[in-house]
Order: sequence, then C-alpha cells, then structure tokens
Amino acid sequence: MKIVFATNNINKIKEVQSLIPSHILLVSLESIGCHQEIPETQNTIEGNAIQKATYIKERYGLDCFADDTGLEVNALNGAPGVYSARYAGNERCSESNMGLLLTQLSAKKERTARFKTVIALYYQGELSTFKGICEGEITDVKNGSGGFGYDPIFKPLGYNKTFAELSFATKNEIGHRGKAVKKLVNYLNRL
Repeated sequence: MKIVFATNNINKIKEVQSLIPSHILLVSLESIGCHQEIPETQNTIEGNAIQKATYIKERYGLDCFADDTGLEVNALNGAPGVYSARYAGNERCSESNMGLLLTQLSAKKERTARFKTVIALYYQGELSTFKGICEGEITDVKNGSGGFGYDPIFKPLGYNKTFAELSFATKNEIGHRGKAVKKLVNYLNRL
C-alpha cells in the first residue's frame, strides 16, 4: 500500500515513518513532485489537516494523509494552538516560539498544556480523521536536545523529563503524533 504523507517537515516524516508498518510505503511530497508550500489557512488544527490532505488529493489524485499539530496552553486560553509553528512570526523559528511562550508564562503558576495532532486521511475517495492528545505542562526553562519544536519545554504528564530529554521511542509511544498515527494505522490495517 502506497500513501503520500503531505508534509515537507523532515522531523515529522522520520517520526511517522518509524510508526508505520513495513507493508505501508510512505511517499514524500518531493517524490510526487510537490515542491510548493501547502496552504494552512484554517482556524482549527483539524481544519488545517483536512485542507492539506484535500490539496494533495485534488491536485495529484493520490491517496494521502496530512497532519497538523498544535500546543494548547490552558493559561493562554489554548494559545498558541493552530498558530504554534508561527507563534513568534512567519519564519517558524522554534527558538523564538519557545522564547515568546516562556515570556508569556513567566508570571503564571498555571502551566498545564496539551499537544494535539489531527491526521486527515483521503483513502479511496473517503475522508477520515484521527486525533492524538498528550497532556503535560510547560517547564520554566528549556531542557534536552532531542525532538523539535516545543519539545524542550513540554513535560508530558507522569514524566520528569521534557520530550526533548526522552528517547525517540518513548516520545512516539506516549506522544500526540504517535497516538494519532496508531489510530491511522489501525484503520488502514482493517482495509
């Protein structure tokens, strides 16, 4: 089974590839000749995932899935949420995003947050969505060098380390994207 993963994010591709069984061949956007930026103009995480999958389905006619992920911080009324990647500006700089978030939380005791991933799948003309959530909290300072995005400041519930300090395997097991991908794989395995 071949399926396009509608992202240019190398870190996401590596993370998801490690979770997909060998009978499902993950095809990159580059492999199908898609080099343009796929629009993400919706006001929800689910909306962006659907928009990206629809973009590939309509232009290339291929079975595909796309994901969108956001960090929702309770003390900030769910921000950065759908704007997580561009929180500190359109350049998508993780360091700037983390810096802004830590500054905004500096005087707040409430630091609970969740990562949410939604995957939108177009398979044989049908649209399905799968959601994964990982509850946790935002740390006071950055810790760890693994992962990407907000991983150095997100400590998952029940752990004393940030995503950036945990092993790749542990992050995939307990993380939001891993949970969503498992639901996707279970769905594909039933087809």
